[in-house]
Amino acid sequence: MKKDTIIRLPKALANPQYKGKHLVLVEGRVVAAGTWEKVSRALKSIYKQGKTPMITYMPKADSMILLTR
Repeated sequence: MKKDTIIRLPKALANPQYKGKHLVLVEGRVVAAGTWEKVSRALKSIYKQGKTPMITYMPKADSMILLTR
């Protein structure tokens, strides 16, 4: 059985310039940030390179996220 892997987001995510934007992370580095159109273009090139990206959205400080079950 494999050990659980802990993925830690890079310290760069604490940077206020990323708030309210979609982010693409590859190998622990932010490779694209901005609107979904920009992220979509970056994803195409990442997939061509055979890498696996992590996609996330950094909400603004005053955003509320609701989860339902």
